[in-house]
Amino acid sequence: MEKLLLGFQIAITPENLFLAFMGCIIGTLTGVLQGLGPAAAISWLLPASFHLTATGAIILLAGIYYGAMYGGSTTSILVNIPGEAASVVTCLDGYQMARKGRAGPALGVAAIGSFIAGTFSIVFLSICAPPLAKIALDFGPPEYTTLMILGLTIVTFLAKGSMLKALLMAVFGLFLSTVGLDAVSGNARFTFGINELMDGVGLVPVVMGLFGISEVMLNIEKTVGREILTEKIKNIFPTKEDLRKSIAPIIRGTFLGFFLGILPGGGAVLSSFVSYGLEKRISKTPEKFGTGMIEGVAGPESANNSATGGAFIPLLTLGIPPNVVMAILMGAMMIHGITPGPFLIKEHPGLFWGLIASMYLGNIMLLILNLPLIGLWIQILKVRYGLLFPLILLFCLIGCYSLNFSTFEIIIMLVFGIIGYLMRKTDYEGAPMVLALVLGNLFENSLRQSLILSDGTFFIFMERPISAIFLLIAIVLLITPIIPWFKKRRPQIEIS
Repeated sequence: MEKLLLGFQIAITPENLFLAFMGCIIGTLTGVLQGLGPAAAISWLLPASFHLTATGAIILLAGIYYGAMYGGSTTSILVNIPGEAASVVTCLDGYQMARKGRAGPALGVAAIGSFIAGTFSIVFLSICAPPLAKIALDFGPPEYTTLMILGLTIVTFLAKGSMLKALLMAVFGLFLSTVGLDAVSGNARFTFGINELMDGVGLVPVVMGLFGISEVMLNIEKTVGREILTEKIKNIFPTKEDLRKSIAPIIRGTFLGFFLGILPGGGAVLSSFVSYGLEKRISKTPEKFGTGMIEGVAGPESANNSATGGAFIPLLTLGIPPNVVMAILMGAMMIHGITPGPFLIKEHPGLFWGLIASMYLGNIMLLILNLPLIGLWIQILKVRYGLLFPLILLFCLIGCYSLNFSTFEIIIMLVFGIIGYLMRKTDYEGAPMVLALVLGNLFENSLRQSLILSDGTFFIFMERPISAIFLLIAIVLLITPIIPWFKKRRPQIEIS
């Protein structure tokens, strides 16, 4: 309790309170605007966050992440277009409720469910993270090496489409992480005589290109018809009957989302789909799902918001990002000189507990802001993308250049924008590549330390029980797609 009070003392400072507020607003806007997403928005704002304190930067970026989960429901219900990938399922019943004149209760239940799930996920996070971090303190280099192998393997196993393509992206990310000066020998690796590459390939231009520039290029070529609800939204607060039907799905979605959010490659998208499937299965009238069932809004919206809290656990306790947004957050921490993992809570308690406290406050802000500002979000939806995307491109260029005042990094961003566009067109995913790029140096260092401890033998990974278990699971996941039965039944999700 004392540590949480310390967190609130940090979170309620004027600067951090303002950053949490801005994160919630930007995140909600990101969720509302179809075609964007938290990964793209966080990528754009990374350069600006480097001028803040480490705690303030993470509070801002985390606010964008969980704020986007709130905002995504608005367009799903009112326009039948998910503003964020995790809100795809909400379209099924939310939009049908809106067509029946019940947009208000749908939005109200989505906001209430999101608030309850988001708050409880933060409670779970503050309870679970410290003991897990203490357990992880017993990890040595072999355990960390195999844990990173397992994390990358799970992400590629759960990737949408071809697992081989996902593995190729992970290998490409590991290659990019080796560019620059070798930490041990000091030799230049894969720099091709370019001085700007001596420090390696920067995370910021890469992610801004992959998720910012490529997203704009993809959306420019799309023509999306948007039928925006013009009727006045009334009765936003749900009736007693609506609340009675929603409370159980909200509770189930909260627990389901949190634990699925912990899994690498899982996150909000998988949580919302599983929650919807569960509610439909246990319903007495499953045939009515898709016609405007409020349970089909309450469960998935609770699950995707709860998953955001769960996603922070492996990042903050083990230093392993479970999805691409967490990988970008990890990169932001490392640029500020902070390495997420077991020592984070001990060495930087202010950042950890300040982040936790800011998430409590952020959930309250989102509940207060979202419903009164629905009219504003509807007006923003009317903005033509022809005006929006040039502004996004300009913001990317300014943000990338202002980082180091380097035109070379702009070139890197544009190159990876084209690469990201081609990857998306050919069904190659960027998430495994970004995870591998962020984890690459840590993986290389822990691998070298392990081999030094074992005098060069790889048997050290099998001799230690925990590392052997991690490695065994990774091997099983890699070989199962070879078996036709597993190949047909491998879950395929889109990582967000």
